[in-house]
Amino acid sequence: MAGMKRSGGSETAKRRAGERAVDAVDDGDVVGLGTGSTAAHAIRALGRRVDAGLDVSGVATSLQSRELAREAGIPLTSLDAVGSVDVAIDGTDQFDRETGALIKGGGAAHAREKVVDASADRFLVVADPSKAARGLDASVPVELLPAARRPVESAVRDLGGEPTLRAAERKDGPVVTDNGNLVLDCAFGALSNPGALATDLARVPGVVAHGLFVDLADAVLVGTEDGVETRSYGSE
Repeated sequence: MAGMKRSGGSETAKRRAGERAVDAVDDGDVVGLGTGSTAAHAIRALGRRVDAGLDVSGVATSLQSRELAREAGIPLTSLDAVGSVDVAIDGTDQFDRETGALIKGGGAAHAREKVVDASADRFLVVADPSKAARGLDASVPVELLPAARRPVESAVRDLGGEPTLRAAERKDGPVVTDNGNLVLDCAFGALSNPGALATDLARVPGVVAHGLFVDLADAVLVGTEDGVETRSYGSE
């Protein structure tokens, strides 16, 4: 398995979602900059607003989003420097229509994404219709310390999952995250209780971060060919 990056959805739908999310950014905001193809549209749209005079700073969630933000002319800061962000805009690999729970990590950036997204006053998810589901059933990415691979694999199996080490594309060997760690894609089938699984995975020694984002999203903005559907959760 080369990786779990889920493709699907038109570029028009992704662009509409990303651009709509950027409408929520106000002058003076610190903005969390997500990773992935849909979040990239948001970063480019934010760059255009900065070029037009908007005063914001961005906190990147990956080397990829950092480079794209620099190209777009967005001033960058760090979470250490600001402590929290006003609004985070990030993509997802799958979301539950009813609860807003997410599975992220197709780009192997979910550890940093979770830190930034959880620190945001508002966390806006941008997606296309292919990411919507009735309940979560995609594989759950788990970032882990390289030395802990075998114990973590065993723990995942004890929790009912089947772990697969994510292999890199266009190079030999496994995917290595920006943090220098490995990623297991863990198939659990349909998740009856994502919150409980999130807690169980977080307790496994050697796990750095898992891709279950439960009770974090304030809204999911779903781009379509005709517009954007906003599904609100939490405080939005």
